[in-house]
Formats: sequence, C-alpha cells, structure tokens
Amino acid sequence: MSVDIGSRLRHLRIAHKLSQRELAKRTGVPNSTISLIESNASNPSVGALKRILDGIPIGLAEFFAFEPERPRKAFYAAEELVEIGKGAISYRQVGENLFGRSLQILKECYQPGADTGKIPLVHEGEEGGIVLSGRLEVTVDDERRILGPGDAYYFESRRPHRFRCVGPVPCEVISACTPPTF
Repeated sequence: MSVDIGSRLRHLRIAHKLSQRELAKRTGVPNSTISLIESNASNPSVGALKRILDGIPIGLAEFFAFEPERPRKAFYAAEELVEIGKGAISYRQVGENLFGRSLQILKECYQPGADTGKIPLVHEGEEGGIVLSGRLEVTVDDERRILGPGDAYYFESRRPHRFRCVGPVPCEVISACTPPTF
C-alpha cells in the first residue's frame, strides 16, 4: 500500500492554516525541504517527518491513520477561493482541500514590483498560466519574456523560474500546476 505523504502533509498544513514558511520556522526544517516533500519530489526520513509533524502538531500514528475525505464540490464562488499567498502576491486557490487531487488552479495577483524572489523556483511537475491584466515578467532558465493580457506560459517546473510584475498596475494571472505545489 502506497501512502501519499506529500498530499497528506500539505492537507494537514493548510487545515492548520500554516504556510510552508511558517511550518519551516516552527520546525527548523528548510522551507525548500517541506516544498519537496509536499510535491512528492523527496521522501523524508521518519525523523525528519516527525520533526515537521511536531510543528503542526500531530503524531506519526495519527498522520498515517488520518484519511481526509476527497473533495466532491465542483463549483466555487469568487469569495470561496482560498487565499494561500502573502504580502504583495495573492494566490487564491480553487478548493480548500486538494488531498488526492493532481491539479492546483490559482487566481494570482501581483502588486507592482512584486517578485517571487531572486532565487528561482524549482519543483517537480508542470505549470502554465494566462495573463488577464497588467504585465508579468516570466523567467524560465535563461529566457525572459514580458507577458501582457492574453499572453501565456507553460513549462516543466523543474526548470528554474521566476515571476515579477512590471509596470504601474497589478498583474492578474490564472494559473494551474500539477501536482499541487503550494
């Protein structure tokens, strides 16, 4: 029997209203390690998993016994989108519980100058998006483009990538990634 540790951990973290960064601070485990575990790109040792679970807090036995219900809801009003971002970048997720799901859909809003960080993002999977308004600079590997309304991107997420709002107005994007990474 195979247990999806990444989805289970992500579900519990979100249910306890913790960001990956908050959980990392509580446990002393790097944010990047938590991200890799949640995307099933890395399998934690029992000791590392216990340290992470202590930050939620939940025990190992309860973690493996826990079986959340799979989401059955099909439609979501705008006010039901779950905010999982912080600060100058808003990530509003379709669906609160992504346990057992292989796709994550986000409505993103970058304030002018907002940036995902100087260190490029890297994780397993694929992602794509369409710019609705504003201008978004997208860097994938050494290639950089400024995208405007109607422009889109789609790439393998293991390629180093970064997003930045350029221009004087916020940039809105609808994106999807698989597997869910936030």
